[in-house]
Amino acid sequence: MSDFSAEAMGLVIREHRQARIPSLTQEELAKQADYGKGGAVSISRIENGLMSPREHRLAAIALALRLTPEQLKQEAEDRTRALARQRGQRPVKLRDQVAETKRRHAEINEKAAQRSKITQEFGEAFNLVHDAARDKFFLRFVELAESISGAPEPDRPSEEELETTGEPPAAIRIEAMSVGIANAIRGAAAGGVAGAAAGGAAAYGAFAAAALFGTASTGAAISTLSGVAATNATLALLGGGTLAAGGAGMAGGTLLLTGMVAAPAAALAAAGFYVLRQRRNKKEEERLRIEVEAAQAALDQSQQGFDAMIDVLPRATAIMEYVNVHGTHALEKWRTRLPTAPRTWESLGQEGQEPYRDFLAAAGCLLAVSSINVSALLTAEPDAMREMGKAIDETLRYADKTIRSII
Repeated sequence: MSDFSAEAMGLVIREHRQARIPSLTQEELAKQADYGKGGAVSISRIENGLMSPREHRLAAIALALRLTPEQLKQEAEDRTRALARQRGQRPVKLRDQVAETKRRHAEINEKAAQRSKITQEFGEAFNLVHDAARDKFFLRFVELAESISGAPEPDRPSEEELETTGEPPAAIRIEAMSVGIANAIRGAAAGGVAGAAAGGAAAYGAFAAAALFGTASTGAAISTLSGVAATNATLALLGGGTLAAGGAGMAGGTLLLTGMVAAPAAALAAAGFYVLRQRRNKKEEERLRIEVEAAQAALDQSQQGFDAMIDVLPRATAIMEYVNVHGTHALEKWRTRLPTAPRTWESLGQEGQEPYRDFLAAAGCLLAVSSINVSALLTAEPDAMREMGKAIDETLRYADKTIRSII
């Protein structure tokens, strides 16, 4: 676990950025640290202590500031201890104690509000592009695939093959998902699964349930929900559980994180009564200070989970966007080359069969990305979080590489 706070790291980075001759702007630092579009916003959030850069980002920022990551971390650790000592030195007069606690109350309240805003921003961006990729690529592919009779049943890797293969675990999981989707399509063609005609979340949820849990049923479309939340709700109706085993996938992670933001907000709300009072005695001031410290502790404890979310969501969004733009275009080209219905697997020929397999692999990647168990990541202990973070990174990397190589 890191021994420095997000606030301390932000202060150190800002000071080094401004100390450069000439000083760097946030936009210039973002560019030198290889941040993409909107990088200056990320640097601003880091410097304001709203989020901490992940390891690869920290290394890039350190290089841009002509430091090593170890130097940045050490300075941040020193600053964290200095801030703790500073806050431990309470003013002597009650009036000054109240003023200091009120200042901290306002500061933490603003940070909680900003974190909630960032969570909503990233979550909505992901859900928007997820819906588009689901409807325009995944379900469109399913609709076309259902019209092809005689497609071969994919071979599911045997236990021996899984033990001896040199493929990373992410590749094995995604391959298994693609097999599950193919079998669900075969079942849909036979009337056993809710097909694309069922619409949006219900159809996607049915195929996701079949691919992830080996079950399939039908359910009513949930038109009032969007994003992965709609799929999760549909899966609950289908009896297949939530999108990710033991968790709620991307949307569940953002909802959980909103709850993590709400925890310090609740503590602050409890303290708010005392902030509004015109006069306080020493006992009331002590209670206010305890509530504010509890809110600060809640923010600090959720920082790593928040940082993990902010690292994962944009990467997942970019993958979904690529599928939405390039996948739908390739799918439409394939559709125009398909023989007229009724279609058989043999009538497709090699030129039609190869894209089918590619789209099936891409569908497996899309499902794997949307079912990342962020909820468990956010609540994991530090050691478990590191291991889960590696697995999520592997999934995102493999899915991105696979999709770009076949579409």
